[in-house]
Amino acid sequence: MSRSAKKDKLLLTAERLFYEHGFRGVGLKQIISEADIATMTLYNHFSSKDNLVEEVLRQREERYWSYLDSYVEVNSESPFISAVEAHGRWLKEQSYKGDMFLRAIEDYAGMDNEIENIARGHKFKLLRYFQQLAEEKGKNNERDLANQLTLLLEGTTSMTTLIGAEKATEYSISMAETLLVQHTS
Repeated sequence: MSRSAKKDKLLLTAERLFYEHGFRGVGLKQIISEADIATMTLYNHFSSKDNLVEEVLRQREERYWSYLDSYVEVNSESPFISAVEAHGRWLKEQSYKGDMFLRAIEDYAGMDNEIENIARGHKFKLLRYFQQLAEEKGKNNERDLANQLTLLLEGTTSMTTLIGAEKATEYSISMAETLLVQHTS
C-alpha cells in the first residue's frame, strides 16, 4: 500500500470513529488498530491527535462543499432550494448522527486551537455562501436571508437526529420557499 493510500485509509478510519464515538471517545491506538497501520505511519503523517482531527475536519469540509457544488447550479431558477435539498441529501448520506463540526466546536471550545477555528470557519463559510448567492440573485436584505437560510440548515441538521433527514429536509424546503417569497425584489 502506498504512503498516500495509507494516509487516506487512516483519515477515513479516523473520521468514521470520531463520527461514531466522538473526538474524546476515540484514542490513537484504536484508530491505528482499525486502520491496520503501523504506529509510525500515523506519526509520519500527523504529529498529534489534534493534527489528525484538523485534517479529518478539513477533508470533510472539502467533501461537503464538493457535494453541495455538484447539486447547486448557481444559474438555476432557485439555487437556494437546491442548496437546501443538497444539504438534506448530505445529512441522509453523511451526517445522520449529528454534525461533526458542531461536535468539534463543543469538544474543543475555548481552547484556542485550530480545530475549533476549522469548525467555526465551516459555519461562517455557509453564511458567506448564502450571502453571496443572495447578492448575485438580487434578493432584498441579502444578509438577513443568508442568516435565515444558514439557521434553517443548522436546524435541519439538528432535527435530523430526531425526525430523520428526509422529514427535516421536507420541512426545510417548505420554509426556504416561504423565506424566498419574503425576500423577492
